[in-house]
Amino acid sequence: MEQIFNPFLPISEYIPDGEPHVFGDRVYLYGSHDKEAGETYCMLDYTVYSAPVDDLKNWRCEGVIYKACQDPDYHNRKYMYAPDVVRGNDGRYYLYYCMSGKFGKGGYHGPISVAVCDTPAGKYEYLGIVHNQDGTPMQKYVCFDPGVINDDGVIRLYYGTQYPYEEEPDFVHDEEKIQCEMEMFGKSREEILGTADSVMGPSMLVLEDDMLTVKEEAKHIIPYRVKGTNFEEHPFYEAASIRKIGSKYYFIYSSLQNHELCYATSDYPDRNFAFGGVIVSNGDIGYRGRKEEDKLNMTGTTHGSIEKIGSDWYVFYHRLTHKSDYSRQACAEKIHINDDGSIEQVCITSCGLNGGPLKASGEYPAVIACILTNGRMPHGSNSIYKESFPNVNNDENDRFISEICDNTLIGYRYFEFDKTGKISLVVRAYDNDSPKGRIDVSVTDSADRTTVLGSIDICAGREWKSFNCEFGEVSGVYTLHLIYHGIGRIDIKNIVFL
Repeated sequence: MEQIFNPFLPISEYIPDGEPHVFGDRVYLYGSHDKEAGETYCMLDYTVYSAPVDDLKNWRCEGVIYKACQDPDYHNRKYMYAPDVVRGNDGRYYLYYCMSGKFGKGGYHGPISVAVCDTPAGKYEYLGIVHNQDGTPMQKYVCFDPGVINDDGVIRLYYGTQYPYEEEPDFVHDEEKIQCEMEMFGKSREEILGTADSVMGPSMLVLEDDMLTVKEEAKHIIPYRVKGTNFEEHPFYEAASIRKIGSKYYFIYSSLQNHELCYATSDYPDRNFAFGGVIVSNGDIGYRGRKEEDKLNMTGTTHGSIEKIGSDWYVFYHRLTHKSDYSRQACAEKIHINDDGSIEQVCITSCGLNGGPLKASGEYPAVIACILTNGRMPHGSNSIYKESFPNVNNDENDRFISEICDNTLIGYRYFEFDKTGKISLVVRAYDNDSPKGRIDVSVTDSADRTTVLGSIDICAGREWKSFNCEFGEVSGVYTLHLIYHGIGRIDIKNIVFL
């Protein structure tokens, strides 16, 4: 039986910032394109994957649809950040994106660029930049992370970013913060201090049918200052995305916490948005009350959206690998929209789009773990961490969980056991310290009852080797947990159910 797991694209592929869209009988995933073990964000050209709406286990690569070198500003900024695609009123498909330099330098300075194609995943051609009626570049507020919707013939473009500097009561007298904003956003002092509300914040404008010219000037859809509002605990940061469900608008965004996708709703496209809640966190923070200090993974940037595929709704997001924000992989979970329009936070899983638990039979890559923690996992930053902690990594064509240290917890939601009685792990030493220890194997059911299956004694060398755990036959749907106890660090490449 064919199965699929998170990350749902090939494990050598890194497409974060996912915007899923159904066009015709296929769902297309548009996103940035990270390099495996990348040195900065979004190093590769836009590549699209798609799947039939009735078979989300069968994703195919549509190839490179657009290259960074096609943008006229490529000589200044070489990296294309999170895009979105919309079908115009002329039936063609329009790609919106922003350019950036290495490590995000200059990523807030430029306009929003547009490319066009006759098909959802063909070869896009550069069209121009979003501009005002007089032809000047549209740069009201901060142009970043565009999200776009064809709202019954009205083309609405959402964008923006937000930092908390101006929430400080003494901001107008704080020269350091003013200078920081000027440099970060490429704005003048007059723009920083003279813009009503702020140059920051989520914004929306309306485009003409040419998909380039501003028809209705940008306005904030949520005020910048959110202290004392229902956005205070989860303020907008970036990753603007918009969906319309019935007559209600859903604004999906990454909060300032930077590990969660949130949503806000309104009866209007440009005002009166109210905070709805968190949809997903790549550290499971908030799920069933989980605290930040108890997060289940290294956390960091997240960006994505929701989409109805067939009769079901899904949230698409990404996870971090390689101890940085530079190699992020696409994941997805089924969500439920309640009768009142609310969305409850879902936990991250290994089974994702599978339509149910994975079968506890055969071989799986260890990197599909949805839980990976030593109890003190960091939050991502614009860098690659040097200190040691468990992470998903690669060595040429091998992908594995690396730097597994004492008390590391590795978890997989969910596996369906059917009289399963043996698990084998493919393990090697991370370094030359000849690690010795054990891996405790347990399963947890839906009522949070844990059963210990057994332990695997580990004495690893530098070559991959299988270590086995035999136990009495187990049946049922469980979370599989592996906990390493030992001296020295190990890598795990595969899990085999026998």
